[in-house]
Amino acid sequence: MLSTTLQCIAIFSTSLFAGGVFVFPLLAPALMEHLGLTQPQLSTIALAGLAGQYPFSSIVGKLIDRYGPRVCSFLAAIMFSAAFGLSSLEISLAPEYSERPNTAVAQRLTIYFAMAGLGTVLSYFSFVFSATKTFTRYLTIASGVTMSLFGLSPLLLSSIASNFFSDATTGSLDVTRFLQFLAVATGVVHLAGAYALTVPSTTTTLPRLLDNEHPAECATDPRDGSAVDLLRDPNFWLLALYMIMVLGSCEMIIANVGTIVLSLPATLVQSLATEQSASLQVKILSISNTISRLLVGPLADFVSPVFSYQRLEGFTTIRKHRMSRIVFLSGAASLLALTCTWMLFSVQTRHDVWLLSVGTGITYGAVFTVLPGVTCSIWGIRNLARNFGVITYSPFIGTTLYSYVYALIVARHTPEGMACQGRICWESTFYFCLGTSLASLGITAILWRNWSGRT
Repeated sequence: MLSTTLQCIAIFSTSLFAGGVFVFPLLAPALMEHLGLTQPQLSTIALAGLAGQYPFSSIVGKLIDRYGPRVCSFLAAIMFSAAFGLSSLEISLAPEYSERPNTAVAQRLTIYFAMAGLGTVLSYFSFVFSATKTFTRYLTIASGVTMSLFGLSPLLLSSIASNFFSDATTGSLDVTRFLQFLAVATGVVHLAGAYALTVPSTTTTLPRLLDNEHPAECATDPRDGSAVDLLRDPNFWLLALYMIMVLGSCEMIIANVGTIVLSLPATLVQSLATEQSASLQVKILSISNTISRLLVGPLADFVSPVFSYQRLEGFTTIRKHRMSRIVFLSGAASLLALTCTWMLFSVQTRHDVWLLSVGTGITYGAVFTVLPGVTCSIWGIRNLARNFGVITYSPFIGTTLYSYVYALIVARHTPEGMACQGRICWESTFYFCLGTSLASLGITAILWRNWSGRT
């Protein structure tokens, strides 16, 4: 009982301190103003933090499946402390108010935020799969709750930044001190997680946990295949393409919402402080992301329980299966399309951007919450972390693609030596996102048909 309590505390604390890369919109205005970094440079740094989560995700998944979450939490502590500590040192040593774009500083910050991205995936896999492989009976609730706590991380960290590391008069953020705080706090929390995050010591399969009367050895589950088998499945590539388009769009928005806000005029009742505007959007994203995960997880487990395989009965669920989990993916794609439509036809001032943050947060949270359950139902639980890791290569591609689309369009409309102003900075980007979100909705219709009765 004590070990389970410590495990829950560790899951809670590591998830709340794992989202440091998502508060980059708070740092971007200061880096642009004081270090003279350009929008493409800022987008590259932000992209490194977001996309850095994905290149090693399958390897991290294998580490989880073979050695458990403790090793990954320990490695996350090293990555986070080094990344944020070196970033703080780099910014403190850089000359302020440079007239030329500081290319060397931008390159080194890109490397450090890529390290933070790797720390994020190490941390994410450690607490998510510590929960899902321990509380297997309610897999989606376990993943939804842990992911919702992760979704709260930017809210917590941005609140800390606003209350303890920002000037009370101007609202400007002391970036150096805030990054020093992140280096220490994330390191300590994840070192504690390396002690407390566990999974059951004996390898127990999902069917055995669900129904002791009909045990089934893992080897009897026909879904347990190699990574090559996974890549041979055409539906895997359809799901990957969906994630490229939906999660790529969402992470592009998450990384650049600060500069999107900056491009628009403020209303009379709105603060002119750029840092405060960016901080508000980060908080809205975090809250909507969290609420989405908290609601979608229990709902998905209730209406679409995960399929297990039992040797005597075949594919079964512990509760009545009412509808496919693909419904949630379709809903996410539809909401993203509506959000892009709002940006294209309704947004005029900074005040209007809040709905972009809400729609993006809900979409992002819903997709990631149902994804482990979809993966488990289609490809089994034995290699769940590995399969999840392989699938999450697709957002890496999507985030890279969409971030550079955004950055290049902004650069094309930016006068030399000035920041881009007006809807023209991002309008073409959101037309592109609208088209791809509608295409992703079409993909869910195909998956719904192909996976009928299995998700």
